[in-house]
Amino acid sequence: MVSSLDGIIAKKDNSVSWFDTPDHYEKGVGEPDVAAFLKTIDCYVMGARTYEHAIELSKSYGWAYGDVPTIVVTHRNIPIDRPNIEIYSGDLNKLVNERLKPNYKNVWLVGGALLAKDFIRAKLADDIRLSVLPIILGDGLLFFDQIGKEQALHLKDVTAYKSGMVELWYEIKK
Repeated sequence: MVSSLDGIIAKKDNSVSWFDTPDHYEKGVGEPDVAAFLKTIDCYVMGARTYEHAIELSKSYGWAYGDVPTIVVTHRNIPIDRPNIEIYSGDLNKLVNERLKPNYKNVWLVGGALLAKDFIRAKLADDIRLSVLPIILGDGLLFFDQIGKEQALHLKDVTAYKSGMVELWYEIKK
């Protein structure tokens, strides 16, 4: 997940222009190798609103998820126009234990916030990777608002980049 320093993952208008807010941190390392990271992903899982937003962004930037299997979790009937995308409407435990674990090693829950919180509450997520950008947005969709429970984490890694972005990688203690 990408967030502002104040924990906002989306502006009210869903614009992503704030993603391009570079700073300069002298002690930081070069930029993350996003392409190498994406090659490690076997399957993407996302909610319907994230999928619809990704479709809209793909008109300008292309489809970011390539031909990797993608599962959209929704109860709505939404149009799907790619052969590697499927709709799932059911129990998240079944999705993880019967569909994802037997078939994929590295699944990335792309978003959105509601679906991520559902996975965390149900103890179905293993890690949280949060990239914090050097900006305070002041208003928008919070990642962890109203999660409803305390959750202990273990810091696996932290990386500060020259752009001012900080990547936090936590293991979710179960």
